Amino acid sequence: MSTIVEAVRKNLDLTQNKTLNVLIYEAFRKTIILGDIPADTRINEKVFAEELNISRTPIRLAMKQLVNEKLVVHVPKIGIVVQGIRVKDAYEIYDIRKSLDTLATIKAMNKMTEQDFRELKELLERGEAYNKADETELVLQNFSDFNAFIYEKSQMLRLKSIVLELQAYLVYFRDIAIRSSKRRDKALEEHWLIYRGMKTKNVEQITLITHEHLDRSLQFILAEMERRQID
Repeated sequence: MSTIVEAVRKNLDLTQNKTLNVLIYEAFRKTIILGDIPADTRINEKVFAEELNISRTPIRLAMKQLVNEKLVVHVPKIGIVVQGIRVKDAYEIYDIRKSLDTLATIKAMNKMTEQDFRELKELLERGEAYNKADETELVLQNFSDFNAFIYEKSQMLRLKSIVLELQAYLVYFRDIAIRSSKRRDKALEEHWLIYRGMKTKNVEQITLITHEHLDRSLQFILAEMERRQID
């Protein structure tokens, strides 16, 4: 099995209660966003179908959706070619996150109970413990849980659904930004500042810290993309 087919197979979770068409699409999407299929790689539907032991139909449908998302492009006489994530995508996603995260945090702040704040504090304390133990994967999950908690408490279902559409991109960017122990320390500190701003209902602090938090993450990502020669 080729390297790129194996990468897609690892992201293909057949235990989920979803159609094969959806599972194949999600597996390709995640694999491309995580950079495990490099930009300019040609997707050979026949090879993928044979090696994954499925028909070509779900692969073809997945490619159509990925063309719409601009993660792949159809090149005449060549076929489907991976575009991947570019620097301009990083800027766009982070501009969106600044607006959405700030809105969600302010909405959550005004709806959360004392019990909710206790749970959020406990979540942050677990993050501190994971970071001190250098449990990188648990820290990454903790950061995702922090964001998910705030979006859940915002009670804005449409806002939450928009973020879910961006989830695969966010996982990619989060993993790059937080792999650095220095960045993890700073990100945890920023999460605590956001928490305190929520407790005191300080909208100005929440907005400032959220934007600074995301700007710092973006700078790590841009540096890594430059290292990988992604333009």
